[in-house]
Amino acid sequence: MTGTVGIIGGNDRQLEPWLRAAGLRCISLRADELSAPVRASGALPDVVLVDVREQRGLLGVIPTIKRSYPTMGIAIICSSLDPALMLDAMRAGVNECVPEPVTQDSLEAAISRLLQQAAPSGGSVFAVVGAKGGVGATTIAVNLAEALAQSAGEVLLIDLNLSSGDTGTFFGAEPRFTVLEALENTHRLDEVFFRSLIVRTSSSLDLLPVSPRAPVAAAPVDLQKVRTLVDFAARYYRFVVLDVPRTESLMVDALDAATGIFVVVNQELPAVRNAQGLVNRLRQRYGAERIGILVNRADRQSEIATEDIQKALNARILYSFPSDYRQAIASLNKGQPLAKSTRGRLASSFHAFAQTLTGRGDPVRTEKIPAAESSRIFGWLTPDRSTSE
Repeated sequence: MTGTVGIIGGNDRQLEPWLRAAGLRCISLRADELSAPVRASGALPDVVLVDVREQRGLLGVIPTIKRSYPTMGIAIICSSLDPALMLDAMRAGVNECVPEPVTQDSLEAAISRLLQQAAPSGGSVFAVVGAKGGVGATTIAVNLAEALAQSAGEVLLIDLNLSSGDTGTFFGAEPRFTVLEALENTHRLDEVFFRSLIVRTSSSLDLLPVSPRAPVAAAPVDLQKVRTLVDFAARYYRFVVLDVPRTESLMVDALDAATGIFVVVNQELPAVRNAQGLVNRLRQRYGAERIGILVNRADRQSEIATEDIQKALNARILYSFPSDYRQAIASLNKGQPLAKSTRGRLASSFHAFAQTLTGRGDPVRTEKIPAAESSRIFGWLTPDRSTSE
């Protein structure tokens, strides 16, 4: 087994050795720690084990944990399967009970069942975030989602631009409910409720948008609610595409479930300079293997070549999309994603990139120009390593 078990309460020194022997990582938690703000940015356990043999009152912390982390599995260790205790445990949200005598086998079996229930169904999550405003990140997110839906089906696009999202505009959609309702009700998420919030677009994908008439969000972003929403969506969709805002900087800390995080840049110095800090932050948090660069409006005549961008960011360029401003604007004005068809270089490029993500196409396609043409600009993008090597 693999996973992390948080242990609350009790003085049984046998528990951790048994769990570690099963390949699990253990962390000791205080009774109130999973509701502390620091835990939102730290390591979260996959399941929680609460020892109530000596402190039955610890049952009282479980509802708080379930409200904050609805999908987290909870097991208790108890002296016996007392009917009153079992009823209280069920009401609190306990998923497994391990009565005395506690053995390594009984403990492993309970934790194994919880880890299996917590495991995502296999849906892939792709997050798209712009290095700066105006690089076309939302256009890429919308059309990537559309292309994936046409080739693979079961796709959900979530707009995380809570204060100014406009993915609905790309589909001509007037949502009755929005992502804000979903985030405010993560404690009651189930499939029926979740489906009632979704906008079924005229295309072949589902959308969880922000209302164009919504006021600017005043409350700070609750990162754990975002994580819960994304994790839940991945259980019901083969692909989830996230349109992630650069302006709401905390949002990039809620991408734990992302299979791939795509940073969108143009061949412009401000975009590449902004991308350097963003890519470093993402790399430190999620690891380099999940981070990729998308070059939008690629221009063969640009002074900044794609090779320069790749060197400056020390990250892979996964794809370069050609520039076609007229076609992009015409599509937006019609309320139809470009990728609804495959005609034109730009539209077909979204389908080609979607195929690379599903394993059906070439892994990389970039618009290249000779590096010698951009050597002057490249000096602005890369630090002088002569003193550090």
